[in-house]
Amino acid sequence: MSGPRRWLVASGLLAPTGLWLGVFLLAPLALVVQFSFATRDTGVARAVLPWTVDAYVTALNPAFLPIFGRTLAYASVTTVLCLVLGFPVAWFLTRHAGRWRNVLLVAVLVPFWSSYLARIYAWKALLDGDGVVNRLLSEVGLGRDGGFLLTHGAVVLGLTYGFLPFMVLPLYVACERFDFRLVEASYDLGRGPVSTFLRVVVPGVLPGVSAGVLLVAVPATGDFVTPRLLGGVEQSTFGSVIDDQFRGGNNWPLGSAMAVLLLLLVVVALLLRSRRAEDVL
Repeated sequence: MSGPRRWLVASGLLAPTGLWLGVFLLAPLALVVQFSFATRDTGVARAVLPWTVDAYVTALNPAFLPIFGRTLAYASVTTVLCLVLGFPVAWFLTRHAGRWRNVLLVAVLVPFWSSYLARIYAWKALLDGDGVVNRLLSEVGLGRDGGFLLTHGAVVLGLTYGFLPFMVLPLYVACERFDFRLVEASYDLGRGPVSTFLRVVVPGVLPGVSAGVLLVAVPATGDFVTPRLLGGVEQSTFGSVIDDQFRGGNNWPLGSAMAVLLLLLVVVALLLRSRRAEDVL
């Protein structure tokens, strides 16, 4: 097949996907960027001309720094917890699950079969003052007046629960492709468990770790449902503040500017990750 004909065939195959991304991804993103430069109209929930950078000036106000830092802290802690909890699960599935592997994989995927919002509401009921968790802990003197809602721990717990499968699945794929004979060879050469894990296992599953960290950190950074339902004003994140601007705050330019800044942060993180991956290779 000649070059021009091959190009036409490839373009035809990619056209539906390109059209879909253009209409449902790039067009809304362009609209958000446009709103971020607009002037707020306090009469209605929309943005109007003339264009200005006032929304970005407000979004970069030092008053928002604690919220920004809290957002990064939640995302970072959630990612680390998902990695610590997810790796043993993925390792067990590939090494010791045997004929039960498919059943356990389905168990990992079961949460995706229900609404994320409904699951967070379930955690809200569990962590409430009259919830099961608080009542059980009260039996051993660890209960808390009002339960564990409106705390940083509740938000991190909800985020970790919600995004844990996104860490387990790429780690499972990486562990399944890992050559376990390398572990035996490391032991035969006199390496201990810790040295084998750090020098053999970690480099072997690093692509899965990298993918899992990305799949967890990005949505955890922008999540606003979990902090709103399980946290309070003191647990507000950048995502919840953006949501406030589009609903009760009636300030679409500010919400759009914050969304653009959050998107830029994610893009920078992705670029740094890709550069680090290239350095490793």
